[in-house]
Amino acid sequence: MQDLLRPLATLCLSAVLIGLTNAQTVLPPPGQPKRKGTINSFEIIGDSLVSAQQLFVGTPDKVYFVDKVENNPARINGHPAWASEWALEANSQRPMDAITNSFCAGGNVLGNGTWMNVGGNQAVTYGGAAAPSQTGGGPYDDPDGRKSIRLLDPTDDGKCEWVLSPHDSDQRWYPTLETLEDGTMIILGGCRWGGYVNNAEQDNPTYEFFPSRGSPITSTILSTTLPANLFPLTWLLPSGKLLLQSNWATALLDYHTSEETPLDNMPDAVRVYPASAGTAMLPLTAANNWTATILFCGGSNIQPKRWTSPSFIVPTYGASTSCVTLTPDVSGSYSQDDPLPEPRTMVSFVFLPTGKIFAVNGARMGTAGYGNDSWAIGQSYADDPVLTPAIYDPNAPAGQRWSQDGLKASTVPRMYHSAATLLPDGSVMVSGSNPNSDYNVEPKIKYPTEYRTELFYPSYYNERRPQPKGLLSQLSYGGPTFDIQLDSDDLFGNVSNVNNTRVVIIRTGFSTHAMSMGQRYLELEHSYTGYDNNTATLHVRQLPPNPAILAPGPAFIFVVVNDVPSVGVLVMIGSGKLGKQEILAVADLPSSSLVQVPGGSADLSHNGALGVRVLGSSVWHWALWTCTVVFGGMIVGW
Repeated sequence: MQDLLRPLATLCLSAVLIGLTNAQTVLPPPGQPKRKGTINSFEIIGDSLVSAQQLFVGTPDKVYFVDKVENNPARINGHPAWASEWALEANSQRPMDAITNSFCAGGNVLGNGTWMNVGGNQAVTYGGAAAPSQTGGGPYDDPDGRKSIRLLDPTDDGKCEWVLSPHDSDQRWYPTLETLEDGTMIILGGCRWGGYVNNAEQDNPTYEFFPSRGSPITSTILSTTLPANLFPLTWLLPSGKLLLQSNWATALLDYHTSEETPLDNMPDAVRVYPASAGTAMLPLTAANNWTATILFCGGSNIQPKRWTSPSFIVPTYGASTSCVTLTPDVSGSYSQDDPLPEPRTMVSFVFLPTGKIFAVNGARMGTAGYGNDSWAIGQSYADDPVLTPAIYDPNAPAGQRWSQDGLKASTVPRMYHSAATLLPDGSVMVSGSNPNSDYNVEPKIKYPTEYRTELFYPSYYNERRPQPKGLLSQLSYGGPTFDIQLDSDDLFGNVSNVNNTRVVIIRTGFSTHAMSMGQRYLELEHSYTGYDNNTATLHVRQLPPNPAILAPGPAFIFVVVNDVPSVGVLVMIGSGKLGKQEILAVADLPSSSLVQVPGGSADLSHNGALGVRVLGSSVWHWALWTCTVVFGGMIVGW
């Protein structure tokens, strides 16, 4: 029997190692940022081709802009463009054809790396009025987009284009998208033809899936939270359930069974559109046992009947400073957190690689939205822009989490239809602002259609960045550890800095309407071996063995030393395919240690040449353990 099993065990070991070699190649080390900036300040780097109502990073070099249909000067295929691509290194742009009207669409990325842009508005003509034809034609040639599912596979060759899925969604304006643990998408909520807030005649309080799993399913929380139930705030939780927050209500949705469990009502303020608070799931770490806590800040204390009251003069109504947190897999009750430094609506939260949150954009007065009301500021429903950003540190003591120390103000008001995203070099791109029904840059307009695009340079930006070696192209749920090498320059000449290293994954998300759909921050577990020549090896665990903690799909990995991040490297989380993700055994980490280097130099070559995975001892041990379990089971069952 042993003679029979021995060659089978050898084949098993070979198959495991070949599979790992093919899937997890080593990427070239990241370099240094291509530009220098004045730290803690904004720089205008150019004008976008379309206004950035929606914004996301598709590749290390390409950022994608999506607008509503309007009379943008940039043109494509004989009509105004309402989508574009920005090449970061060349600082150049090209228009793209989004095909149908993407006004207030939702977006997110599938587990295979395809970006989705779902829903929108009817076809329109000048001034945002309904077009005579809903299937295209002058002046904007914009077919109705309310059922559209637009798909993009980003590339760095400047040739990718939006395509329409042959399968429509239900009719949706202002839907939310959230990637699920199998890499598919849930699409929630919205309305059928629009307005400042929703109403029963046009409400679409349902959710559906992509790829389709059948007819849309009615949601209780979305059905009972009119009129402020558009863009419902949604997160996949480690439990596999979804947190839904709409108007004042909160619930857990088990989308497998369609069961909803009510939680406590939101305190202090409405957080969803058009109150538009800043929101984010706080960093997921081994220290917090990968437990999801959601932060909500700002918005407006507006009761349901007030939204539609003729006496509601929106731009005169002050925003909230309230911040609260919720840990929904643990408790259904909210907790108070440090308030914002100043009232804020339409504020975007962007994770920095340090684990801090950069808060930018928005206003002190009013809400999102626009219209032709006599009291509107032009057409804007908000006023008094907040130009100075703020930074939230989730690890700081209570009372000390928010800071604006040293942060310079922007010169560009970012009102309704603004967006912001982290870039791979650690800067933050900020663009958009357009509280107007159509393109409007008249000098008398206080808040015009805005194309000026800025970068914000955090305090670390001009520092020499770590250039870690050994980053993998693909990360699994469980599986063997991998090694990352840091040289003396990466550790700033002192091996003791290895005690202040982090390996973090950031999915930058789809930014629109003060939301970043899909944004996540996760810190991988690691130990280290430090050497007396001021170099070190980080021994890093793969992702936790639970795809609901971080859904499959592309994300950026950063190595952070003393709060200075490397340039982010794009990696694939999970299989790169839609479907149930493989869960592997979690490998043990060696203990951290500092050792003397024989001969005065450490051998940092054991991860092999760039692009080739030479398997270290941790992988061999994991593979042998896997095969031992397999064949041990065979022997027991023989």
